Amino acid sequence: MGAIVLQFVQGKGFGASLIQWFDHGLYSHVDSVLPDGTLLGARNDVIGGVPAGVQIRPATYVAGETVLRITVPCTVNQEEAYYSFVKSQIGCPYDQMAIAAFIPGRLWRTSGAWFCSELCAAALEESKVVLPLKAPVNKIAPDDLLLVLSAFVSVA
Repeated sequence: MGAIVLQFVQGKGFGASLIQWFDHGLYSHVDSVLPDGTLLGARNDVIGGVPAGVQIRPATYVAGETVLRITVPCTVNQEEAYYSFVKSQIGCPYDQMAIAAFIPGRLWRTSGAWFCSELCAAALEESKVVLPLKAPVNKIAPDDLLLVLSAFVSVA
């Protein structure tokens, strides 16, 4: 049996507050937790010298913020496909238009750049852990992703 671990973050900054407000949710960011404990995700800021975009960051880079870790059960093949996909995206830019996507009209799968939760959603689709999402096509915000995953896991 395989597993995918995601870490949702309830950020404290201005940008995090905007995401939470526009998304009507608690969480402003999500990372994939790699087997070694490091975090792989898309961010628009430089943290500890790690550039913006899709990057691997230290497990402690969100210290002091409220986090929720969930484990998504899957097959070993799905786990390998998920992590292979997210790792293949390292170096892709952060999707600066993603915040504007809270206004309809943007297709999140076609940008060549990623917002944190869209990267995770694309990897979940690619690995066939979830069927292609039919949610609003302009965005998949952190709380949207958490809602989808609540069908598979207990979210406390």
